[in-house]
Amino acid sequence: MQGQVAGYDCCEGFGNVDFDQAELSVMTRLLGYIDVTDFSFVAAVLCIIFNPLFWNVVARWEYKTRKLSRAFGSPYLACYCLGTIVLLLNFLRSHCFTRAMSSQPKIEGLDCLGAYYVGLVILGIGTIFVLSSFYALGFIGTYLGDYFGILKEARVTTFPFSVLDNPMYWGSTANYLGWSIMRWSRRFPVKGTRKPGTSTQLLSLQLQV
Repeated sequence: MQGQVAGYDCCEGFGNVDFDQAELSVMTRLLGYIDVTDFSFVAAVLCIIFNPLFWNVVARWEYKTRKLSRAFGSPYLACYCLGTIVLLLNFLRSHCFTRAMSSQPKIEGLDCLGAYYVGLVILGIGTIFVLSSFYALGFIGTYLGDYFGILKEARVTTFPFSVLDNPMYWGSTANYLGWSIMRWSRRFPVKGTRKPGTSTQLLSLQLQV
């Protein structure tokens, strides 16, 4: 007895879908605010992709081989070296991201002081999570010390780890979201005027991983 193949739930799959009737106005409007051919935009995207890929690959390689620890003669020294490289890559990423935001089209809907301050608040919240995470973990704990065999005596459960599982990543996301809203806003000071953001907030953009 031959089994029967179950039919498609709707439209017999995608074969009968008329893609010419698809509503693409939302995507078209979104792409109108992003210049994907801009060099700064491409550089920022490459940095955002490369940075975590680089340090995760290096950290896992060190965890399996311990070659960095042997080369530097100490896992602590090797960890500090990798952490310094991560910091330098973060400076490059933040620079490329800021240049990209400066060269991208502005959003008319954000042409108000309220949107600017919303971005500033989001940036402030992200800064709190990033700096408090760094304070709780320390330099080695933040920059992959566990892959070098350097472990804390106990799991960190103080703020912000008491409210979020990955506060550094959430803080990093909030930082760049807030910074984007501020840069997209027409209220953002133009080149040559005083730029907003305290040194603490700018520092948090570099410390995050």
